[in-house]
Amino acid sequence: MTLNVGVIGVGMIGQDHIRRITQVLSGADVVAVTDVDLDRARTVADGVADARLHVTGEELIADDSVDAVVVCSWGETHEQYVLASIDAGKPVFCEKPLATTQQACERILSAETGAGRRLVQVGYMRRYDAAYRALRDVVQGGTIGLPLMMHCTHRNPSVPGYYRKESAITDTAVHEIDMVRWMFDEEIAATTVLVPRKSRNGGELQDPLVLLLEMDSGILVDVEISVNIRYGYDIRGEVVGENGTAALGEASPVRIRSAGLVSDRVAADWRERFIGAYDVEFQEWIDALRSGGELGPSTWDGYAAAIVSNAALEAMRSGMRTPVKLPSRPDLYGG
Repeated sequence: MTLNVGVIGVGMIGQDHIRRITQVLSGADVVAVTDVDLDRARTVADGVADARLHVTGEELIADDSVDAVVVCSWGETHEQYVLASIDAGKPVFCEKPLATTQQACERILSAETGAGRRLVQVGYMRRYDAAYRALRDVVQGGTIGLPLMMHCTHRNPSVPGYYRKESAITDTAVHEIDMVRWMFDEEIAATTVLVPRKSRNGGELQDPLVLLLEMDSGILVDVEISVNIRYGYDIRGEVVGENGTAALGEASPVRIRSAGLVSDRVAADWRERFIGAYDVEFQEWIDALRSGGELGPSTWDGYAAAIVSNAALEAMRSGMRTPVKLPSRPDLYGG
C-alpha cells in the first residue's frame, strides 16, 4: 500500500520533504499541498505529479485521498493543524515545535490521549542521525560505564533577521533538549543559563549562551549555543562516563593536507549536516504507518521539550537555577 501524504507549508523545509518523499524514499506519494502563500503552493503542486492544491490546511486534512499529513507551516499554526488531524483520525508528522506554548501542547496531549492511540510524530531528527544513534548505543551499552556528564556544542554561522534572544533556547537548543532526554532515557530536572562575554557578531542578541541541564539521575549536560560564529554549522557532543568517554564522529567525509595545513570541511548549514537523518526519519515514519509499527518522537516528547524550554527561558531571565515541573507521563506514551 502506498501512503498518500498531504503537506501543509511548502517553504524551504516543506519543499525539501516533498523532494525527499517523491524522489528519494519509497512507499509514499505526495497527493496534496497547501500554503498561506497560494501562489507558491500552486507552483509546488504543478511540479508534483497528481498533487492537488488546497486553499487551507483544514481542507487538505479533510481530503479523503490524504492518508497522512505533514505539517511544515509557521510554528504558531501547528496546533490547529495537528488538532484537526487528530480529530480526523489521520496520522500527522509535525515539524518542531509541536506548538509554541505549553498550553497548546497540553491541548494536543489531551486530544491524542482522548483518541486513545498515537497519531502524532514530532520532527526531532537528531534521533535519526547515524552519529547520534551510534553514540547512544555506546552509552546505553555500558561501554564507558555510568554516564556522568555530556558536553554539547551547537554553532550556526548566522541566523535570520526574525531570530530573537529567546530563539537560542526555543529554536536552537531545543534540539539538544530533546536529544539528551532520548540519549539517557530520562527527564530533565532543572536548568540554568550562563551568559558569557558577548560576541560582536550577534548584534542585539546575547550570543553565545551556555545552557546547563540537570538530568533526573544527576547527569549534567552543558550546551554551548553560538549562532553567529561565521565559520560554519558545527554540531558536537561528548559523553563522559566513569570508565571513558564517547563522542560524535567528525561529520567531514574527507581530511585535506596541503600547504602545511590539515583541514576538514565544516557543514554550511543544518540541511547539509542532517540530510541523511531527515531521510531516515521520514522513511521510518512511512514504514511505521504502512506496517502498523511504532512511531518516533511523540506528543509527550514535544510537550516535555516545551516545558524544559519554558524553564530555560525563566532561568535566562532570572539568572537562577530553575526546576522543571513535569506531570506524570500518560500511559499512551509509556508512562
